Amino acid sequence: MKKMFAPLFIGAALLTSTIAMAQSELVTGPALTLDKETHDYGNVEFGGNGECDFKVTNTGTEPLIISNCQGSCGCTVPKCDPTPILPGEFQLIHVKYDTKRTGPFTKSVTINSNAVNTPVKVVTIKGTVGPDPSTSPNGAPVKEQSGAPVKN
Repeated sequence: MKKMFAPLFIGAALLTSTIAMAQSELVTGPALTLDKETHDYGNVEFGGNGECDFKVTNTGTEPLIISNCQGSCGCTVPKCDPTPILPGEFQLIHVKYDTKRTGPFTKSVTINSNAVNTPVKVVTIKGTVGPDPSTSPNGAPVKEQSGAPVKN
């Protein structure tokens, strides 16, 4: 009989400790949680799609307000909604990168909010934009043929 209750006792103890840990992680006040900290575009064509989203979830007990989003330069433009995010709800921060700049890039977006766990959060975008098709391999502009005969 004692052997039969031992697994039940151990299982109940594990369940109780798991519930206690989950309850201790609940943040009183607004709390910001992201689905990712970095978005990697990989290789992007020149002038290609430079848009992505970061999902912001309020894992706290009070409304979360994103007061400002700022790109690290003019080529990175985030859009944030100032509407309060209720507990358990989410919003998307939309980011657009200017893909008319060739080569590798790593840029950041700073998110300011009333979150008690992280009032200032920085996320990153990165990737590599391919060559401009209107330039030659050495970077010089490609000269279009005029169609006129060439004199020798």
